[in-house]
Amino acid sequence: MIQPVTNSKVMIQMDQVTRVFGDTRAVDCVSLQVHAGEVLGFIGPNGAGKTTSMRILSTLDLPTSGDAWIDGFSVTNDPDRVRRRIGWMPDGFGTYPDVSCEEYLDFFARSYGIHGAERRSTLRNVMGFTQLDELAFKPIAGLSKGMKQRLCLGRALIHNPGVLILDEPAAGLDPRARIELREMIRALADEGKAILVSSHILTELAEMCDRVAIIEQGQLLAVGTVDEILARQTGEGLTGSVDDEKTELEIQVLSDPAVAIKWLEAQPNVGPIRTEMSLIKFPYPNDSDAQASLLASMIHADVRVARFNSHQRSLEDVFLQVTQGRIQ
Repeated sequence: MIQPVTNSKVMIQMDQVTRVFGDTRAVDCVSLQVHAGEVLGFIGPNGAGKTTSMRILSTLDLPTSGDAWIDGFSVTNDPDRVRRRIGWMPDGFGTYPDVSCEEYLDFFARSYGIHGAERRSTLRNVMGFTQLDELAFKPIAGLSKGMKQRLCLGRALIHNPGVLILDEPAAGLDPRARIELREMIRALADEGKAILVSSHILTELAEMCDRVAIIEQGQLLAVGTVDEILARQTGEGLTGSVDDEKTELEIQVLSDPAVAIKWLEAQPNVGPIRTEMSLIKFPYPNDSDAQASLLASMIHADVRVARFNSHQRSLEDVFLQVTQGRIQ
């Protein structure tokens, strides 16, 4: 996962945002920030409140309480200024089947008041970036799912916003299209845009995001890098820096697991131990020599090791550890 931008301008800010539908608190006192040049991954189970939060940020819905700001402008008090500064890519978007790609983007460029040579230059740049230039005159009805997603991204970029809000942009794409979309999102962040992106494809988010925000039942459970969130969940932050290079060791023993666990707890650098099925798991320095020495010491102590594996902690580990699978 890419390291977060910490010294840049805050472009997206939510402060105690709550949205209530009847008896359901779809968004419950959510506060977060996204900086210029940062990609924040927004993850959670279906119905967690991701899309509702994004709709509020995009001025398509109003919070019941709290407020949010885009580049310093309130989504409740200054929606027109907010809309000039955001590019919104929903999980589903309407198109006109008999309209070509260029006509579609040209319509939105005109809607944003882009005229003359500037509009023509903007269309060339956006279609070149999204690799739609060769499909400029092709009707939208003939586009593949991946090309339609590129078109939707192009529409979000047409007025060169400083903030992008992308709801499930990789849904339904083939592997090559997902990789190309991921590269485009990172390139946009490198240009200084603040990007909030949701997805259920956690491996994709892990490779493009600087930080992640995990939401469940409308409540924000954790925000940070994978290592930071795991450190807070496991208590590693109490004994060591979250910047330390850590991996997760998975060990299976043929002898009594309780004996092996007691022996491991007495060893240096062994993090909090947990068991899953027949495996003993714990964070340990990501150092081959240290791991080899630990294995040799276990064998010397007559601990019968059947499996000894190093597993790099992932976004999936964070998600499963933080969430409980609750729905509303």
